[in-house]
Amino acid sequence: MDITTLRIVATLASFATFIGIFGWAWMRRNRDRFEEAARLPFQDAE
Repeated sequence: MDITTLRIVATLASFATFIGIFGWAWMRRNRDRFEEAARLPFQDAE
């Protein structure tokens, strides 16, 4: 296996990871958690 093959494998693995994270972030079941996290900076500290 030469360096070019390793680079191709690394690129494809990185792209698959990116698509996986992107898909996870856009799932409807995560919407409530993300909306709650987005409101955290605007809540008053007690």
